[in-house]
Amino acid sequence: MTPRTGVTRKPVLAARDELALTFIGHSSFFVQIGGKNIVIDPNFAPWIFVLKRLRRPGLRLRDLPSIDAVLVTHAHFDHLHRPSLRAIARYTRWRSGKRPTIVVPHHVRDLVSSLGYGRIVELEWWERTKFGELEVTHVPARHWGARIVRDMHRGYGGYVLRSGKQSLYHAGDTAYFDGFHEIGQRLHPELALLPIGAYHPASYRAVHTSPEDAVQAFLDLKARWMVPMHYGSFRLSYEPVDEPLQRLRAEARRRKIEKRICVLDEGVTTFFG
Repeated sequence: MTPRTGVTRKPVLAARDELALTFIGHSSFFVQIGGKNIVIDPNFAPWIFVLKRLRRPGLRLRDLPSIDAVLVTHAHFDHLHRPSLRAIARYTRWRSGKRPTIVVPHHVRDLVSSLGYGRIVELEWWERTKFGELEVTHVPARHWGARIVRDMHRGYGGYVLRSGKQSLYHAGDTAYFDGFHEIGQRLHPELALLPIGAYHPASYRAVHTSPEDAVQAFLDLKARWMVPMHYGSFRLSYEPVDEPLQRLRAEARRRKIEKRICVLDEGVTTFFG
């Protein structure tokens, strides 16, 4: 059996006024913003059903600080991974004595209600919640939110995080749509985390962005930096595993924005400012 690649590291902790991002893998990130510790779509799973994880998570759970909030973009198993969510809640309570908050789209509460979180916040598109100075806005996407075949009522989307001059957008899973322009106009995120994998065959682009779509989304947003995600960790579609980054870099060169694309190694904390 092919061994997993990738290196696990310890994150660097940021000062209160710093924005720091650590890529865990797939669509999972540890975000330090506005003095808060946030995890988005955490997934530390070695397997998702029959899908083996190809690259190790960039962080170990025990190397994270106490987490203030977890954001989940939608209920698909590679984004809402219940064992990872439960472990974060349990670990934070052990470290700090406090239970973190979890933020989910509408009609997802029942999937996380037994995982040990102190507060569950369900949001509709454009609704907001706050953690001290940090404001989190749930924003639209073009995807779907069902956990299983018959529960299409569940919500889905991305999040924009803002604290003072610091701002970050995590798109979740999405196809290209005109909502990127609206998100950029309304919320002006500086840093955009955009998915680039699971686009082949062509029918998959109805719900996922190709690398070229992601570059166009980045330009629509008018963000300062783009960080790619949703590639390399699990084989969810039929393009070669290395192809998404190759195509992203080629398109960035063609559009003359190479210096604004930040490809993060798993576990390496990067500061933006």
